[in-house]
Amino acid sequence: MNKILGLLMSFALVLSLVASAASANTKDNKDASKDKKTTHVQVVLFDGFDLLDALAPYEVFAAAGMYSKGAVTVELVSAEGKRSVPSGLNGPALEAQAALDPNRPGIILVPGAAGKPAGNSEDAVPNILAQAMKTDLPGMLKQAFNNKEITVATVCGGTLIPAMAGLLKDRHAVTNHIGMAALGAFGAIPIEARVVEDSPRFVSGGGVTSGLDVALYLVDRELGPQVANSVEKLFEYEKRGTVWKAEGITPVDFNTSPKASEEKQPAAISVSTAEK
Repeated sequence: MNKILGLLMSFALVLSLVASAASANTKDNKDASKDKKTTHVQVVLFDGFDLLDALAPYEVFAAAGMYSKGAVTVELVSAEGKRSVPSGLNGPALEAQAALDPNRPGIILVPGAAGKPAGNSEDAVPNILAQAMKTDLPGMLKQAFNNKEITVATVCGGTLIPAMAGLLKDRHAVTNHIGMAALGAFGAIPIEARVVEDSPRFVSGGGVTSGLDVALYLVDRELGPQVANSVEKLFEYEKRGTVWKAEGITPVDFNTSPKASEEKQPAAISVSTAEK
């Protein structure tokens, strides 16, 4: 009888210790979740937006959130709030889930427009972007640029929206090759690169598919290379191009510096000479 009583007491003691450990683990997990930093991404939609510009980054960020247990969240927004937003080229509409919040820390991504590359027709890209400029979006982007806790990212023709709003003066940026001259005319410094980071708070991408590269770069920057690599493997796509930054040695421009091409380069040291 005493032996059975002793076993019951031992069993009760073990249960008590397990319960205490479980309680401690739960508390630790709650504390960890409180301290966990979450990066929120707002993908902006406007009438005539380009589907790939918006959805490619959206899927990258959504996948990154899946692999990081929610360290990044993403939603579709518009300047007007929750509404159905038609895409360009008579494409399908997407549902903006909320209004763009220029005061919410995180990332705001602006896609370009889909339409005829030139002309004055209603479905031409210049006209679509001009219509977007008549909304509250430019003012909201100005607030975002003034918020040190927000990174503004643009894809393709989306770079022209803050440029037209006067927000990219003397900033390095890239857009679709068709709009590079216009980008310079609005005061930006056009850079021929796949992705350009003017500062940690402004990143731009060139052509339509560069939205994948912009998003993967930001995932790598915010969450690290392991999560970015997992997303790449999932999509069977590897980020293209070196992200251009105004850092390091400035390369010689042989087109504007003819004398540079005439300068003699140091003679190569042969293997036999080096061995001596």
